[in-house]
Amino acid sequence: MTRKSSRWRMAAVALMAAIVAMTTPTGPAQAAERTAPPPMADGFGLTQVDTATGGPTNFYLTVTTPEVAGTHHIKIILPNGYYDDPARRYPVLYFLHGSPDDPIQQNYPALTASDQMITVIPDGGARGWYANWLNQKTQAGAQNWENFHLKQVIPFIDANLRTIATRKARAVAGVSMGGFGALHYAQVRPDLFSQTASLSGDIDLSARSMDLRLAVVASLIDAQGAICGSFSGVCGGAESPYKPGVDSDALFGSPYPVFNVDRRWNEVDPSQHMDKLKAGGVGVSIYVGNGRGSVTDLEFWLESASRHVKDAMDALGMSYSYVDYGDGSAWGTQCDGGHNAGCWEQDLRDLIPRLERSFAA
Repeated sequence: MTRKSSRWRMAAVALMAAIVAMTTPTGPAQAAERTAPPPMADGFGLTQVDTATGGPTNFYLTVTTPEVAGTHHIKIILPNGYYDDPARRYPVLYFLHGSPDDPIQQNYPALTASDQMITVIPDGGARGWYANWLNQKTQAGAQNWENFHLKQVIPFIDANLRTIATRKARAVAGVSMGGFGALHYAQVRPDLFSQTASLSGDIDLSARSMDLRLAVVASLIDAQGAICGSFSGVCGGAESPYKPGVDSDALFGSPYPVFNVDRRWNEVDPSQHMDKLKAGGVGVSIYVGNGRGSVTDLEFWLESASRHVKDAMDALGMSYSYVDYGDGSAWGTQCDGGHNAGCWEQDLRDLIPRLERSFAA
C-alpha cells in the first residue's frame, strides 16, 4: 500500500467516526434519556396536563378524558432493561387499584421486581367501580370508567411503549374493587386479555352477597362512617374520599332484588358469568384470606364471595389457580389474613412469576 492510499484510508476512517459520533446518542442526550420518563404522545381521547413525574422506569402521567370528570393518574412501571434493547417488546399487566386509592399509592415491591413485563396502573376513582355508570348526570360528572380503560388507556399504552399488543401478552389483575374490575373487564372483553386475577376482590355482587352489594352502595352515597377504609385499608384524613354523594342507583340501577329491578347488578356480577372466561380461554387466579374470622374485616365477607366464584368454575369444569390463605400464617411474613397490603404483596409475589411464565409460553 502506498503512502498516499494509506492517507486516504485514514481520512475515510476519521470521517466515518465523525458521522457515527453525530448520529449516536451519547453524552448528555443519552444521560437525559436514562434519567427521565420516556416521551408519551397524547391520543385516543387522553390529554396530558402536566409533565410525567418520576424516573425512567417508574413514573406517572396526569391526564384528562371526556369519559371521566376530573384529572387522572396513570402509573407505569417499565422493566429495568427497557432501554437496553430498543427492539425488544414486552407483555403488559394492567393492575387495578382498590377503593378509595390512587395509582400513585400502589407501591408494591413485587410490581417493580419483574424484568419481563410492563405494569400499568390506571386511575379507577375512589368509587368508580370500573364500569360505565348508568346515570351520567350526577354531581360526580361523567363516569365512563370502562370506556376510559378499555378504549383509551390500552391503545394509548400500545402506541407509546414497546408493548406486544396482543391478547396473549396482556393480563388484568386487581385488588378489592380492582378485583371486581379485573374479572369484569376480562368477561366483557376476553379478546383483550389472556389472564385475569382477583386479589381479595368484590367478585360476587349477587343477592346472596347482599353485604358486598350494599358496601358498593355505601361508597356511592358517601356513607363514610360505615365503609371508610374497609375496601383497601385507607381513607385519607378527615375528608371523605366518596364526595359528592350520589344516588344509590347511579352505578347499576336499583340494588334491591325485587321484580328483577336489580338485573344490571346481575349482568355485571363476575360470579354469574364465569362461563365467559371459559369460552374466551382466559386464565383465572383468585387470592383471598379469612379476616381471622372477624366480621369487622372485609376479608371475612370476601372469602365467601371468592368461594362462590370457585364453585361456579368447578361447575363449569374450568382450570384455575385458587389460594385461600386463611389467617395468613403460612402466606409470607407480612400477611395476617386481613384486607391489607401485606397480604396483597404476597399474592403478587405468587402471581407475577406465573404471569411471566404464561407470557413466555
